[in-house]
Amino acid sequence: MEGVSKKTVLAAHLALLGVAVIYGASFLIAKNAMQGAIPPRAFIQFRVTGAALLFWLLAPVSGGDRIGQIPRKDLLRLLVCAAFGVTANQLFFFEGLKITTPVNASIMMVSGPIAVLLVGALLVKERITTEKLIGILLGAFGAFWLIYSGNQFDLSGLFGNDVSRGNVFVLINATCYATYLVLVKPLMSKYNALFVIRWVFTFGMFFVLPFGGPQLSDIQWELWNGPIIGSVLFVILGTTFLTYLGNIIALKTLHPATVGAYIYLQPLIASLLSLFFGGEQWSVHMLLGGAAIFIGVYFVSFYGRRRTA
Repeated sequence: MEGVSKKTVLAAHLALLGVAVIYGASFLIAKNAMQGAIPPRAFIQFRVTGAALLFWLLAPVSGGDRIGQIPRKDLLRLLVCAAFGVTANQLFFFEGLKITTPVNASIMMVSGPIAVLLVGALLVKERITTEKLIGILLGAFGAFWLIYSGNQFDLSGLFGNDVSRGNVFVLINATCYATYLVLVKPLMSKYNALFVIRWVFTFGMFFVLPFGGPQLSDIQWELWNGPIIGSVLFVILGTTFLTYLGNIIALKTLHPATVGAYIYLQPLIASLLSLFFGGEQWSVHMLLGGAAIFIGVYFVSFYGRRRTA
């Protein structure tokens, strides 16, 4: 990009690489933390509350916007963004991750750009071209294949199988996050990004409370050890706080398409970590479903489009 130094561009790419590594590792780390010690909804309450507090620490550098001064329609949009981008998104992700595998979850998350397109078409009337329609169909096939193969190719009780149901939950999570991205974009353009994120997480913290609060009493504190504490801190500081900051840094320099492309590193990183540390094995069904989703996302996001960064 013109007027931007190579050092700045390199820093932006390094920030995105760090975000991809954190996200890829979080699939394995978060799942390990939920093996008995922390119920998923209680884990969400920890994550959202901790991130909200950290974003409030950045309030002095979040611009001069004040929540009481924004129009009512923008306040309503912030509340809806919190409901989709924090509450529903996190509830379905952690409930799904608990019963599916880290690799399956990371592959399903790659369907996010397809979900963004569909939500954009519904909410802001974005045009769907033939190439994008092909991508949607391929992505839908890949997601269904992962769900179907997770149930041992048996349509009866398809969503009763844990892995299959977990894949569906992660897919719903990606759709909720896609809705959030479409709705939050105008707010990010109008207000300071840190101001928007701070209030999205603040409202989300209270929205999660009816779900996460009751599970706080189910936490097995006696099982908490160094790895469990480290996992919780990693999710709060890394997967939530630092990834949001990294994306903000990158978006100031790079084209959004370039930022979005880094999501494709997540399944690779999650797979490598799961193979080496989680004892998970790749299967031909994961490869087939993942390939269909990747190709579908290519048609939706990049086919026939020139990227500038």
